[in-house]
Amino acid sequence: MQFQQLLYFVAVAETRHFTRAAERVHVSQPSLSQQIKALEQELGAELFSRARGNITLTDAGEALLPLARRILADTETARIEVQELAQLKRGRVRLGATPSLCTGLLPDVLRTFHDLHPGIELLIEEGGSHDLVRELARGALDLALVVLPLPSPSPALTTVELLREDLVVVSSASAPAPRRPVRITDLRDQPLVMFRHGYDLRELTVAACRAEGFEPAFTVEGGELDAVLGFVRAGLGLAVVPAMVAARAGRDLRVTALARPGLRRTIALAHRSDVAPPRAARELQRMLLASRRSGPDRAAGTG
Repeated sequence: MQFQQLLYFVAVAETRHFTRAAERVHVSQPSLSQQIKALEQELGAELFSRARGNITLTDAGEALLPLARRILADTETARIEVQELAQLKRGRVRLGATPSLCTGLLPDVLRTFHDLHPGIELLIEEGGSHDLVRELARGALDLALVVLPLPSPSPALTTVELLREDLVVVSSASAPAPRRPVRITDLRDQPLVMFRHGYDLRELTVAACRAEGFEPAFTVEGGELDAVLGFVRAGLGLAVVPAMVAARAGRDLRVTALARPGLRRTIALAHRSDVAPPRAARELQRMLLASRRSGPDRAAGTG
């Protein structure tokens, strides 16, 4: 089994068309078809069903596809690692993070990293923890900042606790001030602006309300982080956000603490256990871990 054959196989699987796949990998269509046939002969199974011109994966093809993608991703990581010059003069880091961390934690760390290593390309992907874990597992990310506990525990990932952060309530500075501090039960009678499905903050807030025996009422839901803060500024309701985000939100938002025990989230830095991150990613990892705050409510550990 050759690397080139796996590359051609994935191209056909994703385009479902031999000619378009050949154009993607810059070879002639007969050469691509010949290599796919050789791969099928070596494996002893057909990978594609070609009935009436429709290209679909067989059961064998479906089984091979995730493995082939991972092999290709690992090969690309190895290529980048080998090509990196000494002293981190070039390379790239593919970092995933939840949207609130892109707003709160990352800007300062990434600015420092870029100042020290201007030749390193930073590729940032925003998403919920579930999506980021999936992207890590398939080799599309080097590192990811995720919220613990993970939506589905993955033995293939290594996670290191980075920080624990309080959640707070934000409201429009022009609206009547909420009770100080805000209890979760106070949210029963308050209109909330809620994030879209897939946001870890949405799950945390809804779970806390349900634990107190009620379903929260939303005036607006489905927004991204900036949109949610904008709706709160407009007086459409309250929102529960991380303290780091609230600190950057501006004077037109009022920040109110949650009554004890409050709500808190645990942020962890994750990477695949079976593949060491590239050198540039390891340097960013070191800087992120160095940014951990000390103290009982910012305790760090391994998980």
